[in-house]
Amino acid sequence: MTPQSDTPKVKGLKLKRKSRQLEISFDNGQQFTLSCELLRVYSPSAEVHGHGNPVLVTHKKNVNINAITPVGNYAVKLVFDDGHDTGLYSWKVLYDLATNQVDLWENYLARLRAAKASREPLIDMAVKYHT
Repeated sequence: MTPQSDTPKVKGLKLKRKSRQLEISFDNGQQFTLSCELLRVYSPSAEVHGHGNPVLVTHKKNVNINAITPVGNYAVKLVFDDGHDTGLYSWKVLYDLATNQVDLWENYLARLRAAKASREPLIDMAVKYHT
Protein backbone atom coordinates (compact mmCIF):
# COMPACT_ATOMS: atom_id res chain seq x y z
CA MET A 1 0.00 0.00 0.00
CA THR A 2 1.15 3.48 -0.84
CA PRO A 3 1.41 6.19 1.86
CA GLN A 4 -1.23 8.89 1.29
CA SER A 5 1.37 11.65 0.75
CA ASP A 6 3.06 9.61 -2.01
CA THR A 7 -0.18 8.74 -3.78
CA PRO A 8 -0.57 10.45 -7.13
CA LYS A 9 -3.76 12.40 -7.72
CA VAL A 10 -6.32 11.35 -10.31
CA LYS A 11 -6.07 13.64 -13.31
CA GLY A 12 -8.78 12.05 -15.44
CA LEU A 13 -11.48 9.39 -15.48
CA LYS A 14 -13.11 8.04 -18.62
CA LEU A 15 -15.89 5.47 -18.42
CA LYS A 16 -16.18 3.13 -21.37
CA ARG A 17 -19.67 1.74 -20.87
CA LYS A 18 -19.63 -0.68 -23.78
CA SER A 19 -16.50 -2.49 -22.57
CA ARG A 20 -17.32 -1.90 -18.88
CA GLN A 21 -13.95 -0.29 -18.24
CA LEU A 22 -12.82 2.80 -16.34
CA GLU A 23 -9.70 4.52 -17.64
CA ILE A 24 -7.82 6.38 -14.94
CA SER A 25 -4.93 8.76 -15.47
CA PHE A 26 -2.81 10.03 -12.59
CA ASP A 27 -0.80 13.23 -12.30
CA ASN A 28 2.45 11.21 -12.32
CA GLY A 29 1.77 10.21 -15.94
CA GLN A 30 0.58 6.67 -15.20
CA GLN A 31 -2.59 5.42 -16.84
CA PHE A 32 -4.59 2.31 -16.02
CA THR A 33 -7.76 0.59 -17.14
CA LEU A 34 -9.87 -1.12 -14.49
CA SER A 35 -12.91 -3.28 -15.12
CA CYS A 36 -16.16 -2.20 -13.52
CA GLU A 37 -16.34 -5.71 -12.08
CA LEU A 38 -13.01 -5.33 -10.25
CA LEU A 39 -14.08 -1.92 -8.93
CA ARG A 40 -17.38 -3.40 -7.72
CA VAL A 41 -16.00 -6.54 -6.06
CA TYR A 42 -13.26 -4.53 -4.32
CA SER A 43 -15.55 -1.66 -3.32
CA PRO A 44 -14.18 0.21 -0.29
CA SER A 45 -17.65 0.11 1.30
CA ALA A 46 -18.42 -1.37 4.73
CA GLU A 47 -20.93 -3.65 2.96
CA VAL A 48 -18.06 -5.34 1.09
CA HIS A 49 -15.36 -5.09 3.74
CA GLY A 50 -17.64 -6.38 6.48
CA HIS A 51 -15.77 -4.75 9.36
CA GLY A 52 -12.46 -6.47 8.60
CA ASN A 53 -13.94 -9.69 7.19
CA PRO A 54 -14.35 -9.05 3.43
CA VAL A 55 -17.50 -10.38 1.80
CA LEU A 56 -17.11 -12.35 -1.44
CA VAL A 57 -19.11 -10.42 -4.03
CA THR A 58 -20.41 -12.72 -6.77
CA HIS A 59 -22.33 -12.54 -10.05
CA LYS A 60 -20.87 -9.17 -11.14
CA LYS A 61 -19.33 -10.08 -14.53
CA ASN A 62 -21.64 -7.67 -16.39
CA VAL A 63 -21.85 -4.89 -13.80
CA ASN A 64 -21.38 -1.37 -15.08
CA ILE A 65 -21.09 2.12 -13.64
CA ASN A 66 -24.09 4.45 -13.97
CA ALA A 67 -22.56 7.57 -12.42
CA ILE A 68 -19.29 9.00 -11.14
CA THR A 69 -19.61 11.79 -8.59
CA PRO A 70 -16.59 13.79 -7.38
CA VAL A 71 -16.11 14.02 -3.62
CA GLY A 72 -13.92 17.02 -2.86
CA ASN A 73 -10.45 16.82 -4.39
CA TYR A 74 -9.63 13.38 -3.05
CA ALA A 75 -12.23 10.79 -4.14
CA VAL A 76 -15.17 9.77 -6.29
CA LYS A 77 -18.38 7.96 -5.53
CA LEU A 78 -19.21 5.27 -8.07
CA VAL A 79 -22.83 4.29 -8.62
CA PHE A 80 -23.14 0.81 -10.11
CA ASP A 81 -26.06 -0.45 -12.17
CA ASP A 82 -26.74 -3.18 -9.58
CA GLY A 83 -27.70 -0.44 -7.10
CA HIS A 84 -24.45 -0.43 -5.12
CA ASP A 85 -23.49 3.16 -4.34
CA THR A 86 -21.64 3.16 -1.02
CA GLY A 87 -17.95 3.53 -0.39
CA LEU A 88 -15.69 6.33 -1.53
CA TYR A 89 -12.95 5.58 -4.02
CA SER A 90 -10.15 7.86 -2.81
CA TRP A 91 -7.17 8.51 -5.08
CA LYS A 92 -5.22 6.09 -2.85
CA VAL A 93 -7.84 3.35 -3.21
CA LEU A 94 -7.93 3.80 -7.00
CA TYR A 95 -4.14 3.82 -7.25
CA ASP A 96 -3.83 0.71 -5.07
CA LEU A 97 -6.49 -1.10 -7.13
CA ALA A 98 -4.79 -0.06 -10.36
CA THR A 99 -1.24 -0.99 -9.39
CA ASN A 100 -2.27 -4.29 -7.76
CA GLN A 101 -5.06 -5.32 -10.12
CA VAL A 102 -3.36 -8.48 -11.43
CA ASP A 103 -2.85 -9.91 -7.93
CA LEU A 104 -6.25 -8.71 -6.75
CA TRP A 105 -7.96 -10.34 -9.74
CA GLU A 106 -6.16 -13.66 -9.21
CA ASN A 107 -7.08 -13.55 -5.52
CA TYR A 108 -10.72 -12.86 -6.41
CA LEU A 109 -10.85 -15.78 -8.87
CA ALA A 110 -9.25 -18.08 -6.28
CA ARG A 111 -11.82 -17.03 -3.67
CA LEU A 112 -14.64 -17.69 -6.16
CA ARG A 113 -13.26 -21.18 -6.91
CA ALA A 114 -12.87 -21.99 -3.21
CA ALA A 115 -16.47 -20.92 -2.54
CA LYS A 116 -17.77 -22.67 -5.70
CA ALA A 117 -19.22 -19.28 -6.62
CA SER A 118 -19.60 -17.56 -9.98
CA ARG A 119 -18.95 -14.28 -11.74
CA GLU A 120 -21.86 -14.93 -14.09
CA PRO A 121 -25.00 -12.84 -13.61
CA LEU A 122 -27.92 -14.56 -11.90
CA ILE A 123 -30.28 -13.34 -14.61
CA ASP A 124 -29.16 -12.59 -18.13
CA MET A 125 -29.72 -8.89 -18.73
CA ALA A 126 -29.55 -6.83 -21.87
CA VAL A 127 -28.77 -3.30 -20.74
CA LYS A 128 -29.17 -0.46 -23.21
CA TYR A 129 -27.90 3.03 -22.51
CA HIS A 130 -29.61 6.04 -24.02
CA THR A 131 -27.55 9.11 -24.64
